[in-house]
Amino acid sequence: MKRDEKKSIELAKAYQHCCDIAKSHYENFPVASFLMPKKIRKHVCAIYAFARHADDLSDIHKDRAGLLKWREQLYDLEKNLPSNQIFVALRDTIQKFDIPIELLDHLLEAFIMDLEKNRYENLNELFKYCRYSANPIGRMVLLLHGYRDKERFDYSDQICTALQLTNFWQDVSKDVKIDRIYVPEDYFIEFQVKESQIERTEFDDNFKKMISNLLNETYIIFSKGLPLLEKVQGRLKWELFFTMKGGIAILDKIKKNDYNVLVRRPTLRKFDWLKILLSLLFGGGTKIHEHR
Repeated sequence: MKRDEKKSIELAKAYQHCCDIAKSHYENFPVASFLMPKKIRKHVCAIYAFARHADDLSDIHKDRAGLLKWREQLYDLEKNLPSNQIFVALRDTIQKFDIPIELLDHLLEAFIMDLEKNRYENLNELFKYCRYSANPIGRMVLLLHGYRDKERFDYSDQICTALQLTNFWQDVSKDVKIDRIYVPEDYFIEFQVKESQIERTEFDDNFKKMISNLLNETYIIFSKGLPLLEKVQGRLKWELFFTMKGGIAILDKIKKNDYNVLVRRPTLRKFDWLKILLSLLFGGGTKIHEHR
């Protein structure tokens, strides 16, 4: 077997390994969906597999040393050929699309922050966290589709930040079980709510007002990212539409449940995704109405 042929087979196996990881966690992160161009899917899988392993090191194993080692392997890609299948695929993706290592490193920084910080003073601190945890994903997706300009990156950052915040409000009762509270401390003070209410699932008018205000902030951030839909083409536009509508649908469910995220965790079911699909097909294209 020729050397180039052997390398091609090894690379294909590496990408398949990454896609297997992505498929096994599909419910958490709908990567490489049918909306994504086929030629892009394996590269999305490589990025996801890299982030998934780091997330497991942080959330499951609490392994800061492991995360630092993972970071070393990331930067080692520039000098040496990797043996780890995830890095074999990731190296190829980085080279083909000229993806800055810093974007992947930012994801690792967020996972390290998860080990060191479990409370946030205000929204600005949360926005900083989102800059590392969420925004790099959107930028890399744009890079995979050939978009590299600051304007689109900025709109993408708004969408990704709003999606991350949505996940925080969705998981309030879940996160407290691992001693993480993402509701900013100044909101607890302003609305006279105690952290212990989350642990006791004690829902009252003050808690309702607090969550309502956080949702309003998140709707506004989503609206700031809306122009991106008109600045991308093809199936990426549909993918963005589905992603944004999914996030907004979660916020709408929280609102419909009277903002009580302590008792019921809002989730999207197949029927909800069907409604989003129908709105895309028969609701005037990729149009999302702003919320206030």
